[in-house]
Amino acid sequence: MNKNHRVWIEGTIVAALSLVLSMIPLQIGSSFAISLGQIPLTLFALRRGWKAGMGSAFLWGILHFPMGTVYYLSVIQVLIEYPIAFTFAGVAGIFSQRMQQSYLQGNRKKMASTIILATFVGVTARYFWHFVAGVAFWGSFALWGMNPWLFSLVMNGASGLATGIVTTIVLLGIEQTVPSLFEGEGLQVRKSKN
Repeated sequence: MNKNHRVWIEGTIVAALSLVLSMIPLQIGSSFAISLGQIPLTLFALRRGWKAGMGSAFLWGILHFPMGTVYYLSVIQVLIEYPIAFTFAGVAGIFSQRMQQSYLQGNRKKMASTIILATFVGVTARYFWHFVAGVAFWGSFALWGMNPWLFSLVMNGASGLATGIVTTIVLLGIEQTVPSLFEGEGLQVRKSKN
């Protein structure tokens, strides 16, 4: 099978797994949730890079539509919160090369710091778009008449922070127990040549 086909099949499976994990009820009220789907998506992005990561994340966002888990206020709001916001979660893949080099060198400290950095970059990129949608579209639903900017920042910031912490803890656990899961395509060939 062609390498690109394997990557896209893996990305599709990751998107489906991310959706399933996102359906585990870790929500408090209507505005705070921990998104467990970020875990496999970040792992995949670190294995395969930002293009594959963003492609899989885009699919994760789109899969919300047939599952009927889309909150709809307007077309623009839906586009921002699903295809756009979820796609940006794959930005974590910009650290893929750094992760692959750290893995090849056996530098576990650098792997751990890369996981932390990539996770928070991906989560921040995703929740930035949720913040924008929160201000623009959900502001009228802010509790206690709170300023929409502050409400969106607090709620999306808390959700993003909690998601980032949980994702980091799980991925650091994986790095400690099965670091080979972070190994990208072709690394075994390069390792054997060294």
